[in-house]
Amino acid sequence: MSETHAPVLAPAIRGSEARIMDLVQVRRMLNVWRLKGDRIVFTNGCFDIVHQGHIQYLEEAAALGHRLVIGLNSDASVRRLGKAPDRPLNDQRSRGIVLGALRCVDAVVVFEEDTPLELITALKPDVLVKGGDWKPEQIVGSEVVLANGGTVRSLSFVQGFSTTALVEKIKHG
Repeated sequence: MSETHAPVLAPAIRGSEARIMDLVQVRRMLNVWRLKGDRIVFTNGCFDIVHQGHIQYLEEAAALGHRLVIGLNSDASVRRLGKAPDRPLNDQRSRGIVLGALRCVDAVVVFEEDTPLELITALKPDVLVKGGDWKPEQIVGSEVVLANGGTVRSLSFVQGFSTTALVEKIKHG
């Protein structure tokens, strides 16, 4: 009697990894969400080591609409920002998984460019947000969002929390 084996299938993408999307996937999701009348909020960043400041900021951003989409700087993009030679500490997949695990985040899309302007132009979010260290008129993509009838917000900045400071604390105690 021969044994029958079930075919080996690739593991299904679940949970936080399912929220990491390419541009085509995220545009499809935005179309679905918009058909439902959802308001799309967009922000971007490196999110190398997620800390309390990030969480407060992302929760505040999410509260401005129905769906929060994060543009995540690719590893190469982070290196070009010149933060430090050893950055990012976590690769883009790991950073995306952490962000995707947050209840307030609906989609994460990695971008390779130095700024998210092309991504913002493609997605046309209803609300564009950055942290309080950015004035609304300085936020990349603000012209695009405003021209499409959206809003641009600079959210509160949580003092005392930064990835750079956290890395220094870890290195030097």
